[in-house]
Amino acid sequence: MQTGNGRFARGVGLAALMRSASMFGCLAVGLAVVPTVVQAQTFQFNQVAVRGNDRVATGTVLGALAIQPGQALSAGDLNAAYQRVVGLGLFETVALEPQGGTLIVTVAEWPTVQRISIEGNSRIGDEELADLIGSVPNRVYNPSQAEADARAIAAAYEQRGRLAATVVPRIIRRDANQVDLVFEVAEGRVVEIERLSFVGNRAYSDRRLRRALATKQAGILRQLVQRDTFVADRLDLDRQLLTDFYQSRGYIDFRVESVTNEFSRERSAFFVQFNVQEGQSWEFGRVTASTNVAGVNAQDYLAVAQIRPGETYSPRAVDNAVARMERLATQRGLTFIRATPQIERDGRNLRLDMNFLIERGPRIFVERIDIEGNQSTLDRVIRRQFRTVEGDPFNPREIRAASERIRALGYFADAQVETREGTSPDRVIVDVDVEEQPTGSLSFGGSYSTDSGVGVNVGFSERNFLGRGQFLAVNVATGTDANSASLTFGEPAFLGRDLNARIELFYRTTDFDQADYNTRSVGISPSLSFPISENGRLTLSYRLAEDKIFDVTASSSPILQRDDGTAITSALGYSYTYDNRRSGLDINSGVVLRFGQDFAGLGGDITNVETTALAGYQTQVYNEEITLRATIEGGAVNSLDGQNTRITDRYFLSSRQMRGFEPLGLGPRDLAAPNQDALGGNYYAVARLEAEFPLGLPEEYGLRGGLFFDAGSVWGLDDTSGFDGVEVDDSFKLRSAVGISLLWDSPLGPLRFNWAETLQAEEFDNTRSFNVTLSTEF
Repeated sequence: MQTGNGRFARGVGLAALMRSASMFGCLAVGLAVVPTVVQAQTFQFNQVAVRGNDRVATGTVLGALAIQPGQALSAGDLNAAYQRVVGLGLFETVALEPQGGTLIVTVAEWPTVQRISIEGNSRIGDEELADLIGSVPNRVYNPSQAEADARAIAAAYEQRGRLAATVVPRIIRRDANQVDLVFEVAEGRVVEIERLSFVGNRAYSDRRLRRALATKQAGILRQLVQRDTFVADRLDLDRQLLTDFYQSRGYIDFRVESVTNEFSRERSAFFVQFNVQEGQSWEFGRVTASTNVAGVNAQDYLAVAQIRPGETYSPRAVDNAVARMERLATQRGLTFIRATPQIERDGRNLRLDMNFLIERGPRIFVERIDIEGNQSTLDRVIRRQFRTVEGDPFNPREIRAASERIRALGYFADAQVETREGTSPDRVIVDVDVEEQPTGSLSFGGSYSTDSGVGVNVGFSERNFLGRGQFLAVNVATGTDANSASLTFGEPAFLGRDLNARIELFYRTTDFDQADYNTRSVGISPSLSFPISENGRLTLSYRLAEDKIFDVTASSSPILQRDDGTAITSALGYSYTYDNRRSGLDINSGVVLRFGQDFAGLGGDITNVETTALAGYQTQVYNEEITLRATIEGGAVNSLDGQNTRITDRYFLSSRQMRGFEPLGLGPRDLAAPNQDALGGNYYAVARLEAEFPLGLPEEYGLRGGLFFDAGSVWGLDDTSGFDGVEVDDSFKLRSAVGISLLWDSPLGPLRFNWAETLQAEEFDNTRSFNVTLSTEF
């Protein structure tokens, strides 16, 4: 570094001054040890001459020296003047030399940075590293800033687990006192985490606890997984995640006593160990409510708590109860009402008796909400995450909830929401400090499934379009049996409310190997979605589409031949979804309910009503090692004007819905027709039972096993007159299959291998014993 030369040059200047001062009977500035008798001497200068400065004005140097003509100066005064000139940070060398009654100040200016470049980097691109550099071209070179830039680049590599990375700033001299600033990067090797272990855990296995951490162990795909690199800051997050995991399961006394990491030079990896103290799992005991506010009935608030004695204690259940109580107070026109949980331990029964005290909190108002750090995201996108506006009563719980909603947007790498006192003690200011992160993605992908064959996918998506919080996506997919293209635009806060408005333009074609006909569908579908309860959401939609059936061969059933042609569908529909998998009191169980109807006939050629329903339940058992799922779904399409339903409106069960059968592999068929194409059905119903479990392999491999049982059917036709007038059997016939699965959560995407054995099938069904699905982006 040239900084060393600079310091040496300044030392030479002081030494020269010392020698010159001895000639004139004066003292050199900057000596650490000088005789006391010399220190008492003084000298004067009639004038000061500045030499060597080009860009820096002479007055700037003279102003820093602050030496007046004829002024009596001590050695300390000269040393202070010298330090002030050096402190300007504008000169590489500074020398003071007396010549008679003149003080000669000779300076060498720092060069100007002509160009900044980064060399030796391959893991992190130039653009990302350039954002970390504070040095600027065409400005004076600052060695301290260059050193700070080198540390920032090294820190970026450290965050990626490359602890051995080194960054050295160097300058290359050019003409006209200019330099090129080059950061030479030696990236070094990634330092991985070879083993994550736990000491003190009894209720949950190491395997289950590792799944709760953000950090992962290095596995067979260590070149692709970035969360298995050692990042010290990530361990702090892991401590919190581990604490949240236990406390949400009733372990209120859980503690992470220490986290130790040991580096193995032989394996160039870390071994990380969490030392924990679990304690006991507690349950809710008596749940009561009391109040000291006149006119408030505490039992009304207790009714919305939704906490039952005997349930495992969960902080989330308490927070939800507090939120419901305070929301009830707001609905009744009460302000500053707080629900404060008071907990009393029953150590003998490991129960927590809880009383919610409904009280009036301090009269504090929100003065304003200040937002900083959002360079591209508009302020209103962040402000609408607050249920509180300026002038409203201050509610700490609501502010915390707003901060979580801001983080959940996914627009920011970090979001901090803090409060401070305002212009008076009864006012608070809410400070929001965010750090933007990329929200757009361009993907090129390949896909393969035994249903649709090999495909290529190209997609662009932007989750924060123009900083407005809007969603824009363009996708094009081509496959062996199907092609599709779509353009989707969404506004999550339509009309400034919690209304998710979305519009989709789509184009789809099919060319199945299993059928002697093709289809094409093109249309538009706007929708509007909004919450109607804590876990329920209603969606209103409209669909206008042109569906065409073509290339129907003469060997096809007359039922298919009569469907040949184009039809316009104009349908208005609704769909209700209830999902408590994230907000339910039981963290290991969840329910999903879905019901919807589409009414076609508002213009167009099709007049029918379609009804679909789904009910799903998921739970984890055996210390959360085994996941059980049960799903029942079905649908019905009924014509309203006596017309026959078309094959594009009828149901076919995919291999995802019904394993053990090919796509178009079951349901009514015209057995008298030469090709015996599947005709689909107006009705379908299917039930699926699944279990996922560990295979005993290291969990970083992402491999799990599974068992499944599927049973269902497709049936019902309006037109059953088949080939040569033979009636098609469209009655309900149950099919079922059982099998095993191998699931792999790979960094390239989810893989699922299914081996199925059909238990019940018709002779004309097309069965499939093996199914694999791979979806990946690269």
